[in-house]
Amino acid sequence: MPSPMRSARAVDLRVEPVDDVLDRVERSFQVRVDRDTVIRKRRSVGMRTDRNTWVRAERRSFQRIAEQGGNGPETAAVLRGVVMPRWYAGLTWRDEHEPVMWRADETDFLAGAPVGQAALLIEDPRLTNTWWTELNASLDALASQSTPRIATPDTESITQDLVDVAIRQTFPEVGSLTVDEWAAAHADLTWANVMGPQFSIIDWEDWGTAPRGLDAATLWGNALAVPSVADRVWHERRPDLESRSGRLMALFICAKIIGPYAHEADPRLQPARKEAVRLVQDLQSS
Repeated sequence: MPSPMRSARAVDLRVEPVDDVLDRVERSFQVRVDRDTVIRKRRSVGMRTDRNTWVRAERRSFQRIAEQGGNGPETAAVLRGVVMPRWYAGLTWRDEHEPVMWRADETDFLAGAPVGQAALLIEDPRLTNTWWTELNASLDALASQSTPRIATPDTESITQDLVDVAIRQTFPEVGSLTVDEWAAAHADLTWANVMGPQFSIIDWEDWGTAPRGLDAATLWGNALAVPSVADRVWHERRPDLESRSGRLMALFICAKIIGPYAHEADPRLQPARKEAVRLVQDLQSS
């Protein structure tokens, strides 16, 4: 009988030493990394190279790899009609001490910056009509393609059971939560993962099949502190967000904002509570 999979140590790469990761990237990709450009996130680090490319390295547990794999950026490179950085090469290695794999991907370096400094917006970024047009075209193109991958928003595989649990713990009064439409999604479409002023979508490690409307709901929910932008997202992605699946995904995002881990200082909190009342009523009457 196989032994149970050992759990990986919880690590935050914003504070963990990563010099050995940068050294391996330089050796394997034969580049020099500009240490002054390194951006640290909880699960990944990104950096500019001397050949004007960008390398992103991610730490992923064996458990997550067993569930979804670890090559999201590489598999996303074949998607058609989606504006994203061009992918050049990937590198994977096993951690010597823990049940963890590292994955580094080299892509185009994009001028500009993420629209949000973090996942959410706190001020209007004044995006152009062209930006919104390219967002719509990319999300429509993405949803039209199929994949065996299962999306992993917040590192969890999104299933009907996950939707049920996430919504019912905050909104037990809602009736049926059955998701009737599924489509390919980025699954981490926060304002930190869309670029501006020229549109592009970055960080594809979690993409896969998800309930229709997850991406639109994620953008919308993370814009609730800026009502004009939230309204624009809803208007632009109305077919997704006003489908039954889309309304469920909007409520799913609201549940994450106002549920057990709500923070009173979160600027999305009060707008999310108000929107949740509307969504629950809509779902109960549909």
